[in-house]
Amino acid sequence: MLVESPPESSSGPPATPDTGTRAGRHAVRAAGLLVAVGVLVLVCLASIAIGAKALPLSDVWHGLAHYSGTSGDVLVRDVRVPRTVLGLIVGAALGLAGAVMQALTRNPLAEPGLLGVNAGAAAAVVSAITFLGVTSLTGYVWFAFGGAAIVSVAVYLLGGSRSSNPVRLALAGTAVTAALFGYVNAVQLLDSAALDRLRFWTVGSLASANPETVGKVWPFIALGVLLALVIARPLNALEMGDDTAKALGAHLTRTRVLAMVAVTLLCGAATAACGPIVFIGLMIPHLVRTITGPDMRWILPYAAVLAPVLLLGADVVGRVIARPSELQVGIVTALLGGPVFIHLVRRKRMAQL
Repeated sequence: MLVESPPESSSGPPATPDTGTRAGRHAVRAAGLLVAVGVLVLVCLASIAIGAKALPLSDVWHGLAHYSGTSGDVLVRDVRVPRTVLGLIVGAALGLAGAVMQALTRNPLAEPGLLGVNAGAAAAVVSAITFLGVTSLTGYVWFAFGGAAIVSVAVYLLGGSRSSNPVRLALAGTAVTAALFGYVNAVQLLDSAALDRLRFWTVGSLASANPETVGKVWPFIALGVLLALVIARPLNALEMGDDTAKALGAHLTRTRVLAMVAVTLLCGAATAACGPIVFIGLMIPHLVRTITGPDMRWILPYAAVLAPVLLLGADVVGRVIARPSELQVGIVTALLGGPVFIHLVRRKRMAQL
């Protein structure tokens, strides 16, 4: 009696194309991040070598490797290097803050400058300097944190909290920003000494960077960066909606609180050091998503690397196009960011939100 047996399969275990595809995506993202780090290194070198005053590369190298106290050495070691380091950490802070805010609010237009966070910090700092006589960064950085936190909550509530849409939040942030900067300008016009001290700071500038400034703000920014990276996974869940996030085990209240603390630390320290610099946190997360997709575990590291590239690149451009003076970096980023913001608002997908 013949017994029919099932045909033998010539292939092994069933293939898992999803696993291979996922591993390939991770490899591409990791390689892209390494390339981004390489670009950042080049931009940092350009920031040290290029400035409002032209220096031969030999003088730049002498200032870095063989410091002897000459005017060129002082310019390189004591001015350009701290300026580059400050741009590096402030750029990372603004890029991360923008990415976290967009995930937290599920709003692709969220950005510290557009939602009034930087304006809140600026108004608090100007008040502290003018009315309370605070003159040191150590003193007014706490006011910057307080102003950033208060305005963050206010705009979030004005925008409708959980039921907010991108346009409503953007309008609330624009209104609050206009009011606060009107206040800042009024205070400066009434106090000529304050106007003289703050005229470059209020447009956003790296020109006043020094080792003391870097030393005082980097611990706050480092803590903000750490918090942002820790909550990357729950932010992924939060972007899917509250119900889905709960189903995935995310703790909504804790995630929102940690996100707001991270944004406050990042924006407060960055604004206290350099003044309000806008659009970095808007442009970079959108650029990063075209590379990484929606995964916050990749968006945040990319944003921390590419945002300093944009900020330092804009600073170099501002120093070159206005020689022997310079154009403040906040003005350059505003000129770049305005068209990008208009493009995002006019996109069909955005118009339907």
